Amino acid sequence: MTDRQDSPSGEDALIARYFRPIATDPGAFGLGDDAAILKAQGEDIVVTTDAIVEGVHFLSEDPPDTVARKALRVNLSDLAAKGAAPAGFVLTLALRTVDDTWLAAFARGLGEDAARSGCPLLGGDTVSMPGPLTISITAFGRVPPGRMVHRSGAKPGDRVVVTGTIGDAALGLDIIRDGALAAVLADDAAARQMLAGRYRLPQPRNALAKAVRDHASAAIDVSDGLAGDLAKLCAASGVSAAIDIESVPLSAAAATLLVRGAVSLDAIVSGGDDYEILCAIPENRFEVFAKEAGEAGVAVSSIGTIIAGSSGPKFLDAQGSEIALERLSYSHF
Repeated sequence: MTDRQDSPSGEDALIARYFRPIATDPGAFGLGDDAAILKAQGEDIVVTTDAIVEGVHFLSEDPPDTVARKALRVNLSDLAAKGAAPAGFVLTLALRTVDDTWLAAFARGLGEDAARSGCPLLGGDTVSMPGPLTISITAFGRVPPGRMVHRSGAKPGDRVVVTGTIGDAALGLDIIRDGALAAVLADDAAARQMLAGRYRLPQPRNALAKAVRDHASAAIDVSDGLAGDLAKLCAASGVSAAIDIESVPLSAAAATLLVRGAVSLDAIVSGGDDYEILCAIPENRFEVFAKEAGEAGVAVSSIGTIIAGSSGPKFLDAQGSEIALERLSYSHF
């Protein structure tokens, strides 16, 4: 994302108009160079990247500021699960056409979230393409040396802990698409709005990053579904897990849909786009972890236990019987 002053092109003008004003970090050089500088401060640099694609992660009619915020927040969520503090990001924006109204709102939302999260724009690229609008962000975070929290590391006896509530985003997508759930909640505009907001605007748990770093033996963010992401964490750690499915935290709206038979717990634990933190916490650290989470304003729930074994995690009902899930998570392929 370089604005060359000697011979400005349409791309250069676009960058100068919409993105240079929000690239205020000194290391970005006003987007006037071919690279940026991320100052070393004695920590390890954590790198993560995620793309969001029109028709897959957002809809063409979604407000452009929410698209920008989601693109950044899904990467902030990864940093939070690694125990990292945001340090900056680069952006690749693939556009079909240049729509000044859309770009102005997009840049405004991106700039506001970058400032709020302390994760400045450092550079990137803009390209033209005939396919769906695609936004790819690579984000950088900082952790003390050797302190990044991995997927591996969970041990038998650790508690399985998750932040926030699960399943709302997948339900919100159905609401936005005016699906069956919208009809079930036709009398509850607030519930419909909340669920739609959970799909469009993830709430990355960066306020909990230090507590995750200090207390978690393993962690992952819930992007593809609780069941599937727990399976990934367990596989990386060489363990299994037993989950009390009734302990999985639900919003009031999701609980209402469950009671009305409009959705199954199976669908809730396999739905994607939650962007909550799923972690393994040693038993002797759970109390202080929960206390620090409360101080950070992040709700956490203990939903099960890490157990020995190499089989996939077990989801158990109130009688302790295993529930067979039709699928574990969303998959692109």
